[in-house]
Amino acid sequence: MKKKGISKKIKAIITNRKKIAEGLWNYANPKESIERVASYRNNICLSCPSIDLRGSSCIAPGSQPCCSLCGCSLKFKLRSMSSDCPAGLWNAVLSEDEEDKLYE
Repeated sequence: MKKKGISKKIKAIITNRKKIAEGLWNYANPKESIERVASYRNNICLSCPSIDLRGSSCIAPGSQPCCSLCGCSLKFKLRSMSSDCPAGLWNAVLSEDEEDKLYE
């Protein structure tokens, strides 16, 4: 059973690798406009019942706080402009294609 959970997490990381990399890049290279979006999203997430402050549902151990619906670390998810909230509380600012063009 535990092995199946690990496989699911690895698949999620592979499937979302571009969005994860984008959020990681934007976290490591902060820009005022992205930080404003991240702050807005964070305020919404803080009042969401799906926020996981302990990290029991995070894809990567020790990456809390995260979203218990998708397992993403909020540090990176909030800064991924092409990511949506899995609960539908906030939307992507850019499509993945627009994001790719921006970083070319």
